[in-house]
Amino acid sequence: MQIPGHIDPVPVPRGAMPAGDGRIDLVGLSREAIREALAEAGLDARQAKLRAKQVWHQIYNRGATGFEAMSDIAKPQRPWFAERFTIGRPEVVEHLVSTDGTRKWLLRTADGNDFEMVFIPDADRGTLCVSSQVGCTLNCSFCHTGTMRLVRNLTAGEIVGQVMLARDTLGEWPSQPEGRMLSNIVMMGMGEPLYNFENVRDALKIVMDGDGLGLSRRRITLSTSGVVPMMARAGEEIGVNLAVSLHAVTKEVRDEIVPLNRKYGIDELLQACAAYPGANNARRITFEYVMLKDKNDSDEDARELVRLIRKYELPAKVNLIPFNPWPGAGYECSSPERVRRFSEIVFEAGISAPVRRPRGRDIMAACGQLKSAAEKKSRAERDREAVAA
Repeated sequence: MQIPGHIDPVPVPRGAMPAGDGRIDLVGLSREAIREALAEAGLDARQAKLRAKQVWHQIYNRGATGFEAMSDIAKPQRPWFAERFTIGRPEVVEHLVSTDGTRKWLLRTADGNDFEMVFIPDADRGTLCVSSQVGCTLNCSFCHTGTMRLVRNLTAGEIVGQVMLARDTLGEWPSQPEGRMLSNIVMMGMGEPLYNFENVRDALKIVMDGDGLGLSRRRITLSTSGVVPMMARAGEEIGVNLAVSLHAVTKEVRDEIVPLNRKYGIDELLQACAAYPGANNARRITFEYVMLKDKNDSDEDARELVRLIRKYELPAKVNLIPFNPWPGAGYECSSPERVRRFSEIVFEAGISAPVRRPRGRDIMAACGQLKSAAEKKSRAERDREAVAA
């Protein structure tokens, strides 16, 4: 069955893309790719290897945004780098701060596509919600992002650039493991990460590199709606925590709210969860479950959820998410009493089922609310508006 929605016509990673002025953006490139870029630009093999190591450290550990600040590169050589390379960040179109401290950025790619990221501060951690695509192809009916068309995959540079931009804002350079506000990353922003696997993998490798951004894989979670064929590969090649957007326990309801279920059903999905590399009681799989009034929130639904987790012997916890409303949504949030009762049934079975506190609702930054306002306008329409302005 064809998955609903538009598919990026170039699903594999795009190579290093030159900026409008022809310079190559080094953000998102591995050490080896940086070395190759420097060699192609004219450095001999020994110099390219040395400079690549220095540039990597300056970009990912020191947070450099230009070559003039790179003190370990000889001053006369810095203009040579600046003429050929750039160290990019996503363009910030809008930066909103919620009354609860949540931050949301509307960002723009070099080719004029908008996407969003969110930072959620807590007393003991700070979590950055990172996007993997411009738009989404899954059409989940409860999710505002799901009403968008998929424009394209984000590159590895555009993914890791979100983390770097958040570090810029929070003043957390150079990289250091202690005392960070940005302590956790969730790949739960716009898009399905496993439909952009290679770019997500390459970006997260930079984030997890001890000489790069230096964030432990234990503090990174990748969320999927259930792209079953890619789940084992994600565990083997990335190895971060897994979250699954389950949201229903019957075929009828999940087919409606998560259309991908028509391709990869609940049993197939849970079998893949049971086989996920590295999953154990210390690294449990998280099941995300949005609470929709009279749709998936009955006592019977809670008991069936428990039955399924036990059937597949899953090391699991369940995050119960009160539905976050958005304009035109066809669902209502379950009552607090209903959410509490659902949680109690799951807890009584020995499975953790905390209720996630909504954050950033006032700036449309809560779970399921992300959507760039400009996404439905074609590039031609935006160009005409710019001319008319």
